[in-house]
This record gives sequence, structure tokens and C-alpha cells, in this order.
Amino acid sequence: MTQSNYKNNDRGFSLLELLVVIVIIGVLVAIAMPIYGSSVKKAKQAEADVALGSIRTQLRIYHAEYDGYPDGLEASVMDADWSYFKEGELCGSYFSDDCYSYSKIGNDWYLLKCAGGETLDYDRTLDQDGNFGQAVSGGGGFWSVIIAWLGWWW
Repeated sequence: MTQSNYKNNDRGFSLLELLVVIVIIGVLVAIAMPIYGSSVKKAKQAEADVALGSIRTQLRIYHAEYDGYPDGLEASVMDADWSYFKEGELCGSYFSDDCYSYSKIGNDWYLLKCAGGETLDYDRTLDQDGNFGQAVSGGGGFWSVIIAWLGWWW
């Protein structure tokens, strides 16, 4: 009878076994979190890239019709007279219509920008040649456009 009581008390996990399982789960979570964060950042960047590409396509159509790009410096894409986007057309899960701007730098040079704000920690940019880039978020105006443009040449 004492033997059967001894076997019943031997069921369950020891403290050491539980600690080992907790450490393994912690290591797996520590590995998975940066991968998840990176995937979310790539998804946000992809949303901005798709919208910037759509705007670039519209600008290329404008250039073909009028033999030049429209004037503007940090102009909102939605408020521009050349923009045929309907309200909400550029909205996605992370960015709204107001996030996108256009700046003409030279005759055949322009820069499109998606204001990243807190969503990306940087502004996503696209030039007339289809080159994507990043500019420091929070800057604004003429000098941020020039600095972003010069960043592609260095």
C-alpha cells in the first residue's frame, strides 16, 4: 500500500522541468518578435510603395500629354489639379490620402513622398526614374526635398 501511494505522488513535473520549458518558450519568443516586427515594417513600406507607384504612373501620363511635369513643391497629391485620384483611393491600412506629396525639382525631375510619421519612422520617397528611397521623417519643406534628392547621388 505504501508503494502505490509513492507512485501516485510521483506524477507531475518538477520545478526544473518547468523552468526548462519556460526558458525554451522565452528563447522562441525572443527569436520570433524581431522577425514579426520586420514583416510588419515591410508590409507598411509595401503599402506606401504601391501608392507612390500609382502616383508616378499618373505623373507619367501627365508628362506624355503636356510634355513636362506639373509645378509644385511639397504639394498634396490629392489637392493637385493634375491628380485624378478620388478621395480614399490612396488610403490603406497604414496611410491616408493626406500622407502623399509631390515636389518638382527640375524640368524632368520630381520627388514623390509618403510621410511615414510614426508609422515608418521615415518618409518613403520615389523619384521620376522609379528609385525608392528614405528620408528622415519630420523634416519638411524645400530643404528636405533637396537633401533627399542629393542622397541618391552620394
